Amino acid sequence: MKVNGNIKNIKKYIIDQLETVYDMQVPIGQISTNEINEQIVSITELLGREVAVYINRQGKVVQVSVGDTATVDLPEIKERTSALRLSGIRCIHTHPSADTTLSDPDLSSLRRMRFDVMVAIGRKGSDIIASMAFFTGEFDEGGLAQLQGIGPVEASTLHKVSLTYLTTIINKKLSRDTLKETVDEEERAILAGIELSGKRSAWSIEESLEELSQLAQTAGAVVVGTVTQKKDRPDSALFLGKGKIQEISLLIQEVNANLVIMDDELSPSQQHNLEQLLGVKILDRTALILDIFTQRARSSEGKLQVELAQLRYTLPRIGGQGLVMSRLGGGIGTRGPGETKLEVDKRRIYTKIHEIEKQIEQLKKHRTLHRAGRKASRIPTVSLVGYTNAGKSTLLNTLTNAGVFAEDKLFATLDPTTRLVVLPNKQKILLTDTVGFIQKLPHHLVSAFHATLEEVQEADLLLHVVDSSQENYQLQMAAVIDVLKDLKAEDKPTFNIFNKIDKVEDDSFFAKLAAEEHALGISAKNNLNLDTLLQKIATYFSAQNQRLQLLIPFNEGEKITQLHDAATVEATEYTEHGTLLTVTLPLEKIGQFEKYKVGDND
Repeated sequence: MKVNGNIKNIKKYIIDQLETVYDMQVPIGQISTNEINEQIVSITELLGREVAVYINRQGKVVQVSVGDTATVDLPEIKERTSALRLSGIRCIHTHPSADTTLSDPDLSSLRRMRFDVMVAIGRKGSDIIASMAFFTGEFDEGGLAQLQGIGPVEASTLHKVSLTYLTTIINKKLSRDTLKETVDEEERAILAGIELSGKRSAWSIEESLEELSQLAQTAGAVVVGTVTQKKDRPDSALFLGKGKIQEISLLIQEVNANLVIMDDELSPSQQHNLEQLLGVKILDRTALILDIFTQRARSSEGKLQVELAQLRYTLPRIGGQGLVMSRLGGGIGTRGPGETKLEVDKRRIYTKIHEIEKQIEQLKKHRTLHRAGRKASRIPTVSLVGYTNAGKSTLLNTLTNAGVFAEDKLFATLDPTTRLVVLPNKQKILLTDTVGFIQKLPHHLVSAFHATLEEVQEADLLLHVVDSSQENYQLQMAAVIDVLKDLKAEDKPTFNIFNKIDKVEDDSFFAKLAAEEHALGISAKNNLNLDTLLQKIATYFSAQNQRLQLLIPFNEGEKITQLHDAATVEATEYTEHGTLLTVTLPLEKIGQFEKYKVGDND
């Protein structure tokens, strides 16, 4: 490693001694070590010049520089200019005079470079003395960052200071006091996931992280790095191994990241520990999806359901959630009700959850009434289900001109929409678009959206919309089926509708499609095969019913009441032998009225 600064006329053996500093490691969370302090003070005593060492949060020396008797040049490190956090680099430097009072240039450098801490050391007698300065996280009326100092004290005293805790607290304050900037600041995310060795998973770690990347981009983050690790099981304290955490910490410095997103749900303690070690905001897949849902919810019901899911997710984390809960409204994972959780205790959260559950229950009753009305009208219901971004909303828009928001992003729409569709045989159906599913769908969401997902449970027919342009479309189908099982709806009559076939070039795909009885390839965007789809739905419902004429004796009037409950009564005529009704009756109900059949029936 190269020694920087004014090294002209310095003898090689001293350069060699300076280079050995690069091999010295500082324990994570400790400011410096006796070994580094002694080495650079000894070199200063030989040269009569300042020596500066720059160390990152992993305890690695990233640069060594030599100055003159008064100062030392600043390093050519990647500088973070944001006022929202520290740089992740600390400066330990010597004062040849042994007076460790931090000079105005020292304090100016601290502010400009946003060092974690600035430390000056020198020898006094047989002891090494140190002074340190750092940000308080506060700003004066003129916008100047306020500093706090420690020392002069024995340098070993600084070893007792937890740098991790100190920088985390400062970053929290900086974020809190510059909320407006936080909201506008670009969030640069590193994605991390575990591939469990010995455990077979349908999704490869690469596929899972690719989807996580799409989720992060949908939420508004820029993905700047990806890290994976093979492990027998997640670490109980850190989720990933300590070595991998150090790798992520280095990557944070290299790519200037301010967010790490884990591909699985973290425990509250894992999230807290990771934030303390890495000094940036930590999210898991669940929090990321919740954030997207917060952005996408439009109806009052959708917003209530998202808030309920967020509160249930937040409740076990209220005592230990660090940077996420402190960044009041600042970016991914902090939108919606999450923005005030530091000020709300668990009792108040329980109360809020109870209130929202009552409101959702009221909405559920309204939905039940609407469904009862639809059943009374004998109009069959069809629900669109499928993986997020499969094209359900586009299909609904094309068939009904519903005007539902549709975009090539995950979870573009959240609120369900129902529209009337007239089939080629003039039969009417109600078509409902539902929220998209995804692998590892958080149970908080399935539970919170139960009232909405009842539309799936009550449907007469499901159209499972599949994005056939995806290489892993079969895995996406399996993920949808898993959610349908949770909803006890996996046995519902289902057609597999393979959307976006205009993007498919594999001939074998079309051969498989032709062999499936209840499958059809379409392009909702390009209106391809949609007439065939409607005819297929019409044929299905026609096959489920039979048009009959029934003659009910006058003394069995209760049968007419039963018919109105079970069938669509098209015409009624009173004859001398009884009441003649023309009805469309579900096949399973025909046996109850078999003896009343008259004439030729369809």
